[in-house]
Order: sequence, then structure tokens, then C-alpha cells
Amino acid sequence: MITDAEDFFTKGCGRCDRFDTPDCSTKPWLDGLTALRRLCLEAGLEETAKWGHPCYMHAGRNIALFGAFRTDFRFSFFNAELLKDSEGILEPNGPNAATPSVVRFTDNQQVKKLAPVLRAYIDELKRCADAGIKPVKVERELTLPDELAEALDADPELAEAFHALTPGRQKSYIINIGGAKKSETRIARIEKFRDKIFAGKGAMDR
Repeated sequence: MITDAEDFFTKGCGRCDRFDTPDCSTKPWLDGLTALRRLCLEAGLEETAKWGHPCYMHAGRNIALFGAFRTDFRFSFFNAELLKDSEGILEPNGPNAATPSVVRFTDNQQVKKLAPVLRAYIDELKRCADAGIKPVKVERELTLPDELAEALDADPELAEAFHALTPGRQKSYIINIGGAKKSETRIARIEKFRDKIFAGKGAMDR
């Protein structure tokens, strides 16, 4: 899995065996992905790579992330609860998502059309980051570690697999991942458990 955002645009995310091949999902969407990258950089966001995707930050906070799939490419906002979404462009990233946070593109030219709206939403989240404003946390029976919540927000397929698990298996990951003291360790554990989650297993299952 990539750790340098630049590799995403030349090779892909590195999360499957189509990495750095002509069949990589990034290939048909490269023009649109590059346009999104340019938009984020022009907005003054800091580029990094997280979970195999380009991730864009401001004031130490994740703002947006995007990725490519066979049928579309997606631009995901973090802390989307803070957005008014006055243009109604956001969709849930999966059937269990509480907040619409994703813009899906099925044509590279759609990025140009939505660029002004995306810039406005980025600016709105930047202002919130500068002011230290965070979404109001809704208490749930299972409270996800921040890194796991962000990983699920960033990856609709992983989110779908996680939410399909039994509550007990979900809890096993929450306890195991949340038990790590350092954020880097929690992120590493998420990657370690990825295959198990897709296989429908709990953290301690063989």
C-alpha cells in the first residue's frame, strides 16, 4: 500500500494485485483525479497519503481524501457533519453511514463542473479547523476509535464489510484497535485486520 501520494497518480493505491498495471482503477479516472489534486493544492491543503489514498489536511486535521474504483471515483470529506451541503452533492459512503460525505464521479469532466462547490466546502472545513470546531459527537453503543472511524469513512468497501460484522466482532476490533496508545499503532492495526474484516471474522478469530 502506498505511503507517497505521488505514487497514487502513477501506480495506484497498492491495495490489490492490479497495482501498477494498466488494469488499475486509477487509469480511466486519471484526468479527474489529477483535477481534484490540483483543486486541493490550490486551496492550500497539505498533501499526504493515508490508507493508500491521497489525503489532504489543514491545521493538523484531515479535510478530504479521494480514491478510484472500477465504476467511479470519489471525493470524501472528513467531518462532513460541519458542512451545510447547500448544493446537495453529498451522498452516504455506504448503507450504514450516518452522514453524507462523499461526492461520486462517473465522468472526468464532472470535476470541472463541481469545482466551485468543492472549493467552497473545503474553505468551510478549513475555517472550522482554524477555529477548532468539531462535530458534536453522537453517543453510540459502540464508539469507534478516531482512526477506525476515519478509515471507514475513507473506504466504503471496508465500511460495508465492517458494518456487516456481528456486534461482538465489531467490538473485538474496537477494543483491540482502541487499546493502542499511539495513533500510528492504531492505524497499523487497522491495516493488519483488513483481510479479517473482509472475511467476516473477529479480531481474535483464526
